[in-house]
Amino acid sequence: MLLTPRGRCLLPLALPCQRQCQAPAPKVLFLLAHKWTLKQPVKRIKHSVLQETLYRSVPFNMEAVEMTSLKRPHSEDDVANVDEIKRQKISEESSKTGSNSEQSVDVTEQPGKPLLEDKKDDIILNEEGEEEDNELEESDEEGDPESFADMMKHGLIELDVGITKFVSSHKGFSGILKERYSDFVVHEIGKDGHISHLDDFSVPVDDEDPSEEIFTVLSNEDKQHLEELQLFKNKETSVAIEVIEDTKEKRTIIHHAVKSLFPGLETKTEDRDGKKYIVAYHAAGKKALANPRKHSWPKSRGSYCHFVLYKENKDTMDAINVLSKFLRVKPNIFSYMGTKDKRAITVQEIAVLRITAQRLAHLNKCLMNFKLGNFSYKNHPLKLGELQGNHFTVVLRNITGTDDQVQQAMHSLREIGFINYYGMQRFGTTAVPTYQVGRAILQNNWNEVMDLILKPRPGAEKGYLVKCREEWAKTKDPAAALKKLPVKRCVEGQLLRGLSKYGLKNIVSAFGIIPRNNRLMYIHSYQSYIWNNMVSKRIEEYGLKAVSGDLVLKGGTAVHIEEADVDDYTIHDIVMPLPGFDVIYPKHKIGDAYKEMLSADNLDISNMRHKIRDYSLSGAYRKIIIRPQNVRWEVVAYDDPRIPLFNTDLDKLEGKPPPILATEGKFKALKMEFSLPPSTYATMAIREVLKMDTSIKKQTQLNTIWLR
Repeated sequence: MLLTPRGRCLLPLALPCQRQCQAPAPKVLFLLAHKWTLKQPVKRIKHSVLQETLYRSVPFNMEAVEMTSLKRPHSEDDVANVDEIKRQKISEESSKTGSNSEQSVDVTEQPGKPLLEDKKDDIILNEEGEEEDNELEESDEEGDPESFADMMKHGLIELDVGITKFVSSHKGFSGILKERYSDFVVHEIGKDGHISHLDDFSVPVDDEDPSEEIFTVLSNEDKQHLEELQLFKNKETSVAIEVIEDTKEKRTIIHHAVKSLFPGLETKTEDRDGKKYIVAYHAAGKKALANPRKHSWPKSRGSYCHFVLYKENKDTMDAINVLSKFLRVKPNIFSYMGTKDKRAITVQEIAVLRITAQRLAHLNKCLMNFKLGNFSYKNHPLKLGELQGNHFTVVLRNITGTDDQVQQAMHSLREIGFINYYGMQRFGTTAVPTYQVGRAILQNNWNEVMDLILKPRPGAEKGYLVKCREEWAKTKDPAAALKKLPVKRCVEGQLLRGLSKYGLKNIVSAFGIIPRNNRLMYIHSYQSYIWNNMVSKRIEEYGLKAVSGDLVLKGGTAVHIEEADVDDYTIHDIVMPLPGFDVIYPKHKIGDAYKEMLSADNLDISNMRHKIRDYSLSGAYRKIIIRPQNVRWEVVAYDDPRIPLFNTDLDKLEGKPPPILATEGKFKALKMEFSLPPSTYATMAIREVLKMDTSIKKQTQLNTIWLR
């Protein structure tokens, strides 16, 4: 059992506590183990469980807070925990536009996570693999309570990635972000400015839709045999289904059911021993699996069914993977405008090729944690990056700021904004930051690229990854190291497969096996690292005003501000370049600073083209300060930490009454709403309000004493 120095039982958020703990709570940032009741003693806790819980629930506190005794909720948190234990093995998250709760779709490196196959290079590749590779096996190693406090010591803090400045003058205060995943709600803003909401479960009326009976006419055994046939999992060439009630209508329904539920299969009717059978078989071999049956789709109907996906505590890629399995199609027939966070409630638009709204709506009856609605047929898919942004509804619980401090902080966020830093998730969660790998790629130092990805690293990792890295360090045998991985489609597994195929002397080709967007993620991380550092230096040097030599965009082209025009611009107009061969740099000290920083990394600012075209950086421009739109806030009081503090789209659809809040509660929460453009990070806005370090490492360091 984990105890504080004062004898208090401490376990992470998702775990129930085993005894009534009477000692007063120590000062901690993480809302852990407050007077919870455990049914059975737990002497040791697995590292993987502790780590997952830690990542899922990082409180954002400016300083240590005296926490009063609280009982953990049994609804949302228990469901989340059961879900995690059932699939504690599935890994997943983000890209070049932020996290999930973030505006950016960050493909942050998370070792051991399966990757998704390339989809014409416009899908974010990071969460899923083939069906057989989707399950991650839980480490069989138990965590040592004594070492848990050391697990996160090797991660990054904001200072490490150049996040050092604030633009507001108010005093910071503490609060807890994502104490419950329902405290963080994200609604996607489409390119037309419309905010996506789930508010309609109805299915478009279509005479060509099959009857509802197709979902029930096949037995579970029939479905299993058909799925095995569809996926070539046995040696059978066909599956015969006896027609018990032999009527033409019944046979027609079975034909439709097989063809609709198992794309790629054809059917025919046969007489066998005086009985009628529907025989299912493959018409076009394995290629049929990749494309839904084109001839069965009405020509008058748009080829894509667009729908709103509402999900709780699941990220976009995981949700699509689940949908594709239930629909028995490949994940790459789905398209979307951006990925969304896992530990949140998110609402976004998805498009899928030639799957009926009726069939999608049927999934609402059998899937947990997400709902599908607002169906429509259109002639186009969705493209990554088409969105205008995201609208956030965020609750910071147990805040310590006075009403004046909160008002000052929120007024500053609305009027001034926040520094448009790339958030911590951009740089990875382990002791080897993604920007280091990106730097080695740009340096053409492929041995270092291989070493950084595969070498043993301190800190918390799943047991099988630790064993894989140890085997690699000991033998440098990619095949032997690969055998230690139950999941082969993670970055490490892909690289080892490449090394087995091409040999240690052809690392470039071996690295090329990794999906393109995952490879580029490393380089984008390095660009982000440079940008963060340069922006901090720019604000330190010149403050929050436009100066001669700064850059602004005119018609999409960057130009320098001349001395005579300085008064025509504000800090909100200024952009800074991400390094590349197709950008210009400021004409003041910061331009020289770019050159010096790249030179220190043995890179030439005037030659950012790489020998391999994929790794050549063209560069881009990014605004220094972002001012959120539609900023609203209120401070609410509450007594019960288990209750939600606002209704979600699903609550409204189900007719749930708004939560009843206390007039004078034990706790205060700040509920805020704001909209952000693409490629900006909500955590950086929250950082500006609270004035705190958002890194997991920093939060953990402030709490190590109670874990000793």
